[in-house]
Amino acid sequence: MDIIVGVWVCLAAARAVVGFGTDPNLQIDIISELDLVNMTIGVTQVSGLHNASKAFLFQDIEREVHAGPHTSEKLIQLFRNKSEFTFLATLQQRASTSGVILSIRELEHSYFELESSGLRDEIRYHYRFNGKSRTEVFPYRLADGQWHKIALSLSASHILLHVDCNRIYERVIDPPETNLTPGSNLWFGQRKRKHGFFKGIIQDVKIIFMPNGYITQCPNLNRTCPTCSDFLSLVQGIMDLQELLAKMTAKLNYAEMRLSQLENCHCEKTCQVNGVIYRDKDSWVEDDHCRNCTCKSGVVECRRMACPPLNCSPDGLPVHVTGQCCKVCKSKCIYGGKVLAEGQRILTKICRECRNGILVKVAETCPPLNCSEKDYILPENQCCSVCKGHNFCAQGHRCGENAECRNWNTRATCECKSGYVSVQGDSAYCEDIDECAAKMHYCHANTVCVNLPGSYRCDCVLGYIRIDDFSCTERDECDSGQHNCDENAICTNTVRGHSCTCKPGYVGNGTICRDIDECALRTHTCWNDSACVNLAGGFDCLCPSGPSCTGDCLHEGGLKRNGQVWTLKKDRCSVCSCKDGKIYCRRTACDCQNPSVDFFCCPECDTRVTSQCLDQNGHKLYRSGDNWTYSCQQCRCLEGEVDCWPLACPTLNCDYTAISEGECCPHCVSDPCLADNVTYDIRKTCLDGYGISRLSGSVWTMTGSPCTTCKCKNGNVCCSVDLECLHNN
Repeated sequence: MDIIVGVWVCLAAARAVVGFGTDPNLQIDIISELDLVNMTIGVTQVSGLHNASKAFLFQDIEREVHAGPHTSEKLIQLFRNKSEFTFLATLQQRASTSGVILSIRELEHSYFELESSGLRDEIRYHYRFNGKSRTEVFPYRLADGQWHKIALSLSASHILLHVDCNRIYERVIDPPETNLTPGSNLWFGQRKRKHGFFKGIIQDVKIIFMPNGYITQCPNLNRTCPTCSDFLSLVQGIMDLQELLAKMTAKLNYAEMRLSQLENCHCEKTCQVNGVIYRDKDSWVEDDHCRNCTCKSGVVECRRMACPPLNCSPDGLPVHVTGQCCKVCKSKCIYGGKVLAEGQRILTKICRECRNGILVKVAETCPPLNCSEKDYILPENQCCSVCKGHNFCAQGHRCGENAECRNWNTRATCECKSGYVSVQGDSAYCEDIDECAAKMHYCHANTVCVNLPGSYRCDCVLGYIRIDDFSCTERDECDSGQHNCDENAICTNTVRGHSCTCKPGYVGNGTICRDIDECALRTHTCWNDSACVNLAGGFDCLCPSGPSCTGDCLHEGGLKRNGQVWTLKKDRCSVCSCKDGKIYCRRTACDCQNPSVDFFCCPECDTRVTSQCLDQNGHKLYRSGDNWTYSCQQCRCLEGEVDCWPLACPTLNCDYTAISEGECCPHCVSDPCLADNVTYDIRKTCLDGYGISRLSGSVWTMTGSPCTTCKCKNGNVCCSVDLECLHNN
């Protein structure tokens, strides 16, 4: 084992000192892949920080900048099984705005998302770990109207943030999931279709899948040490060898056990349909409904028939035929370079219809039209004109029960209803999406997801009351006084209870808040001969006598005259005044009747429809200035823009933590087997049932119990039983 470790460490070190180069197959240039030059809505090519590459201005309007299927598939392949990558960008963000720079997501799940909040001066990295959302917050003002280079590097659980070639933050986090699901897509300059719009200029955007990719942006920042991922590759190699040995031993024992337990009887549950009995796992086709049905343990499960892909010959096209569920190949017709499918018509001097590959003359008398000739429209593949605005759907355009017919200028198409998805890419036939089974719902703690045709609902667990459509709680703890917040703290109701935050002028964890002594800490603004006097939640300045008792005030390194009023540079919504050596600051008074009121400072006065925000579920509109809680985040609507930040969690002083179902913050647990956030120490090993020493973090199957999985957590063996496996065996 020591020899293997030595070889791997040497290889890692050798790899580290080799001259740095970028393999084009291990990177993706986002701007080139998305072909932004041909974008027409919301994105304009402009001058950037330099002229060596193209730069684009992202305007403050609705837009859809996302990758196509080819780029999405390329991205999925590049991320697969990668534990090391770097995101690079050069940008100039409009001051005090918020927006998403890049988001790789599948529905509501963000696998990689980098967001800059100018409202809170934060850079946020959203990712997933063990199927749960995680957010890492880096306090930094990126939205200042200046050019910045940003590089976010991930190496297993090690994260590094560079801004303008300066190392700003370095942390250890839960290792992000990088195996993207097939439905994942990349959004550029926005979170999704209607949220998180970035406002500013972006240039040189790349994702590089190799160690220390930030060096391509800042070549002077070279390195000589192996990365965290290099070392973890060594550990993983050892664990894989252990796992292979354990699996082979387990399979041998399992085979011996099964051989000794062979039974001679065979019992199964059958299904009866229309007088016909089907055995378990038998399948049949319902001709009337074009569905495939299967008997599963006495229960009939039916799904719409999965039509095989048609490989028609060059002379044929797939078409629907009456009485058949799936399309069939029929000979096509060609006239004047136009291709017609079976049953389609074309008007030349006479009307002709495509039948078995031949254009056949059709005698058709067109009905009189009740419109002027300038409003005549010739529908696609028809011979008789109709009036503009004709209802093609009323002519019997065939759509399934879960699809809707939609009229266009010269034809009708089928579109799936909300909550349904097309079958085999044919929108004429749609099936229900089981949001509960697919985990595409927004039911929170203390609720049960119930699937409905085309939708779902969240029912409260017995003993809980509804907060909204997605959340339930036992009671309103802050209003009833049933909380443990300090008298100098603010109590906020949450889904699972409440949270406590100390008031301004106090510090603590919310349950205990103590006064900040601004005088002792010298954070006061008393000036000249005035004396600082500490008060509960603040301070006062007294100037009893002396030649310097002018009443002037010291503020941000400058002198403000007695009686002077000014607006804070870093907060245009706060007005300060100097009176008798003391500074008074307050929020700008909001007069909603004043036509020149600043909506940024007074969002409650903004009644414009364009300033409203649609919530993340697309179900509710919020006015500018409204606040709400979503997915363990505090969200705010400001002039049509949604900004969300993680709820503040108290710092825990313990070795093991866990997050309960429906909770946002972790709590301490004494049993490492209950912990879902463990920092593994490979020096603390475990012995499995075969006497094999296991590294911390390794997983194996228990001896003699194929449905029991065990894991070594820092010297503790933690085992769990797979109930589905137990049922099947």
